[in-house]
Amino acid sequence: MPFLLHASAERPPRSALAVLFTGVIVLLIAACAQANAPATPVMTNQVDLPRSYRFAPENITVPTGTTVTWTNNDNFTHSVRFDGSDEVRVMKPGETVSHDFPAPGLYHYICTFHPQDMQGTVLVDPAGQIDPGSS
Repeated sequence: MPFLLHASAERPPRSALAVLFTGVIVLLIAACAQANAPATPVMTNQVDLPRSYRFAPENITVPTGTTVTWTNNDNFTHSVRFDGSDEVRVMKPGETVSHDFPAPGLYHYICTFHPQDMQGTVLVDPAGQIDPGSS
């Protein structure tokens, strides 16, 4: 005897549940994609490492010739390493590191201890018209 699935007010048909489940999955994927989208660069020369395993702001813009300072306000040791460089600048809690940007370009960096969570960029403006203190 074949099994028949009947819909009722108490039990929706399986196809309706499948559609509902698929809709929820699509919404979750869309939300994750938006959460992982790169943030618009912020005009500043200061990057905070708050108690959250992240750089804040992640993406910054500075004029050519600016020195950027990262401050570790977390309880854990972090670092800054730029793509293509072997130099790792380590910061214990409460410490800072600075880096000069004499040439225009987009510089990607990570925390070598937490590369999956902590990534950022410095966009160096070739026109030098951005005031990093204005943010």
